[in-house]
Amino acid sequence: MPTRRAVTGRSREPRARFAEELRHLRTERGDSLRQLGERMGWDWSLFGKMEKGETVGGPEVVQALDQYYGTPGLLLAMWELAISDQSQFKERYQRYMALEAEATSLWHFAVSVLPGLLQTPGYAREILAAGGSKGEALEQQVEARMGRRELLLGEDSPPFRTIVSEAVLRTPLRDVAEWRRQLEYLGELGARENVTLHVLPFSAGPYGLDSTALMFLRLPDGRTVAYTENAYRGDLIEANQPVDRLQRAYDAVRDLALSPAESRKFVLSLLEEVRCDPST
Repeated sequence: MPTRRAVTGRSREPRARFAEELRHLRTERGDSLRQLGERMGWDWSLFGKMEKGETVGGPEVVQALDQYYGTPGLLLAMWELAISDQSQFKERYQRYMALEAEATSLWHFAVSVLPGLLQTPGYAREILAAGGSKGEALEQQVEARMGRRELLLGEDSPPFRTIVSEAVLRTPLRDVAEWRRQLEYLGELGARENVTLHVLPFSAGPYGLDSTALMFLRLPDGRTVAYTENAYRGDLIEANQPVDRLQRAYDAVRDLALSPAESRKFVLSLLEEVRCDPST
């Protein structure tokens, strides 16, 4: 399977950059627009409009293109930026999305909500709606987030480690059935070879990352970058010294967390509690 290709800087406007990438991938493969349409099963004129920036298409066609070109999650991440308002996706987050698509390994700490890479559609919909998204924009964001999960599910998926605060798992969705599906999905992911899940229990006491969601990305050139996020902003951190400090804080939290086996049992025990809830 082709490896994920690094995103190089061309246009800084997400919609134009998305169109450029589509043109580049097609010409690199040697397809005409008509040939692409025949092979993908869509009207070739749609791809022409997408490459001109007249439309960005829907998530289903973008996911199909990711599969066709062997770029799992890359085009869908760019598509998510292209359909979103610029006030919501600042320059640092745009760069983070590009780096996530090429990362060779990822590790994460969840302080309040599950990371998007581990969310079910129902969980993503409720979280995004709570943040103000609604209508068609909400559904597009949910579909885009679901497509990004392919980053962890393909044959060449990078290793992903997450530490999830118990508070995240004690904050259920309003829809009990959807919450049950989310816990089941976590249990399934915890059994995957490339996914390592830790639960940080309340009994661990105070810890150094108690107000910060954090993602580390190991890049193909060997560098590690960090992305921190709270309810109001996110910051991409690339300088070695602050990344090292965050790494030490993360390692200290991991030392307090349950082992992967214990963590999976914890999630499954929560699932049993939901199943036994007389209100369901």
